[in-house]
Amino acid sequence: MSVELVEVVRSGFRECVHRGSLVILAPDGEPVVALGEVHLPIFPRSTNKPMQAIALLRNGFEPADDAELAIATASHFGEPDHVALVQRLLDRFGFAEKQLECPPDLPVDEMARAAALAGRERAEAARRIYMNCSGKHAAMLATCAINGWPTEGYLDAAHPLQRAVAATIADITGEPETDLGIDGCGLPIVPVSLVNLARAYGSFATAAPGSPQRRVADAIRTHPRVISGTDGPDLLTIRSTPGLVCKIGADGVHAGALPDGRAFAYKIDDGHDRARIPLTQAILQRMGAERTDEHAALAASAVLGGGARVGIIRAIPGVL
Repeated sequence: MSVELVEVVRSGFRECVHRGSLVILAPDGEPVVALGEVHLPIFPRSTNKPMQAIALLRNGFEPADDAELAIATASHFGEPDHVALVQRLLDRFGFAEKQLECPPDLPVDEMARAAALAGRERAEAARRIYMNCSGKHAAMLATCAINGWPTEGYLDAAHPLQRAVAATIADITGEPETDLGIDGCGLPIVPVSLVNLARAYGSFATAAPGSPQRRVADAIRTHPRVISGTDGPDLLTIRSTPGLVCKIGADGVHAGALPDGRAFAYKIDDGHDRARIPLTQAILQRMGAERTDEHAALAASAVLGGGARVGIIRAIPGVL
């Protein structure tokens, strides 16, 4: 059963509570904190993206640089630099945007979204390349081309690429095979328990230099803006914690690891984004992570009333 993890306090009154499950692992992969349902599979959503990128590297994908590898793991905000990286990847392998099989969308970033919408209706402005998973899809098309696999229908769970991805995730996590779901971008989503998700991230952080796991971890650490965007949770968290590799997933999922293999993973039951940063910061503090000056500003988010701070969103004191 899940537990209370984050509270919203307005004017001294506890207004809302976010429940969920979380696990923190020691460097040897054993739990030091386990709250809620950490052994039951969840849909990790985009926290699976680093493992999907590892599968691409294992099957011949060779990015031009770390930024290109980072965009293959990204939940990007559709800002101009993100779009340019995805387009560069498409161009390098001779693909057109229309061959991406993710759905058309608008940028997540407010400024980029406003620019895309200027003078146009939503349906006209939405593009596949703006969709936050488009970098992963472009890298998947490239991997299909490299291996001579069909580039149409690469979303299908029976496609050779998706079989390779599922096999890689099973190998990394040790998770038993189970029924797949469908993610927001249309790709199969492999369920993983929180404890095995955290162990996977611990393995990325401690992998040998040059290995696919380490290459993905280093790309994320080096390019946190590429995997997220302006003021994105992963950008802020990685900047506040030297050596951290982490990745958010939709509907309240987050996982990450420190260079020595200490790792965490959690799922917020209601999927609310406002619980994410305060909880992640409290977990990193519990883990004894080295912090920069940016940490203090992230530990508790402000609750506003009339434009003034009247409360906080914070991990429930004593829960960790």
